[in-house]
Amino acid sequence: MTAYILRRLWQMLPTMLGVIVLVFFLFNWVGGDPAYILAGKMSNPQQIANIRTQLGIDQPYYIQLWIFIKQIVTFNFGNSWSTGESVANVIMTRLGPSMTVLIPLTILETLIAVALALAVAFVRGSMTDRMVMVACTVGMSISILVYIILFQYWFAYKLGMFPVQGWGNSFAENLFHYSALPILIMLAVSIAPSLRLYRTFVLDEVNQDYVRTARAKGVKERRILWVHVLRNAAIPIITNVMSNLPALLIGAFLIERFFSIPGIGREVILAVERSDFPVIKAITIYVAAATMIFNLLTDLLYQAVDPRVQLK
Repeated sequence: MTAYILRRLWQMLPTMLGVIVLVFFLFNWVGGDPAYILAGKMSNPQQIANIRTQLGIDQPYYIQLWIFIKQIVTFNFGNSWSTGESVANVIMTRLGPSMTVLIPLTILETLIAVALALAVAFVRGSMTDRMVMVACTVGMSISILVYIILFQYWFAYKLGMFPVQGWGNSFAENLFHYSALPILIMLAVSIAPSLRLYRTFVLDEVNQDYVRTARAKGVKERRILWVHVLRNAAIPIITNVMSNLPALLIGAFLIERFFSIPGIGREVILAVERSDFPVIKAITIYVAAATMIFNLLTDLLYQAVDPRVQLK
């Protein structure tokens, strides 16, 4: 196991280096000269030259790339251009609110979607199965903006069950008061596609030989689904959940923006609007690293779920 982990970490290095080089050249060639962005419209050549010297962008590209790599290794991307706050502090303070929403969301979505997928697979081919699939298709066709507006209007404004937006200082207040409605909206959006996908995984296993053998032995259908089928369907389900985690971190920017949640997604939008390159580069690199780490964790979970899986 240790040798496998070390080998996978070693294999990540070329990929990470490729991401670093790609991000570096995109921001240096496509992003424009940051000196002009920081200097503003009312600037003179001397001010621009001073800013380029302070940022180190008057150096050759290979020196700038080396500085960028050192920033990644030391977790020091300097300060935000728009607020002057340390980029490391920006990420750490915004990570907590995002996790407060995303961790309960991921747990609830997975449990509900898997349970519903097994229940629908149990009555596969019936009118209930068809109605659930139609409802999922309709739900997937509705924009998340519609969910946000309707839920905010009815549950927050009309009924007063939740705050319209905001964020508090205590973890309990944020989790049970401010995060409840955003989590409910994200569940309404995400359960439909997950249910359709997990139902497919379950039905793929239902047609396997071991299921027919279990039925021939007189094993109850519920036990077949909840024990034997679920165990084998868990591998693609784990893949789907783990691969979506880094994307969820950034993809929740609409929820964070509408509900004024000071999370990573909202920070990315603000950084793009302000052309805050240090923040954008840091989040891009760390999301890429998180994706690779989650891929490694996925493989390790495979063996935890099914010891027959051999890690190579």
